[in-house]
Amino acid sequence: MNTGVISSRYARALLRLSTESGSAPAVYAQVCAMLDNPDAIPSRLEPDLKKFVSLLVANHREQYLKFIFNSFVSLYLKENNMKMGTLTTVVPNPELEHKIRDLVTERTGCGLDLKVKTDPSLIGGFKLVVDDLLLDASVSSQLEKLRQQFIEKTSRIV
Repeated sequence: MNTGVISSRYARALLRLSTESGSAPAVYAQVCAMLDNPDAIPSRLEPDLKKFVSLLVANHREQYLKFIFNSFVSLYLKENNMKMGTLTTVVPNPELEHKIRDLVTERTGCGLDLKVKTDPSLIGGFKLVVDDLLLDASVSSQLEKLRQQFIEKTSRIV
């Protein structure tokens, strides 16, 4: 059977189960945490998630777990009219996070599940990825663009 078919069917079942019991946000949070760091399994799984994983093991489908969880995240976001984004800054900046959430919500009409990372190599500014859109307002990328322009102009002179 096709991996995509298996993962989407099980993901829909997990979404339906968790939505009906009211634990969908908690299940979503735990699934995202496990996808972000597969080695850090929560010590106490949500009952619906625990039941679901037991079902997967009983049906010998544990090898599809990552695919199922990714499909579940996509379905959950779509069902709740949300987008997923990643904000990378040099230092944590709660004010910027708040402004970006408001801007994305205003422009798209969707909520934003924003993961925040820090990366000192950016020097300054930020990088924002929402779905497949990248906004790179980092100092390091601006310096790289200047370097490329300088190389192009000096290569013409020689």
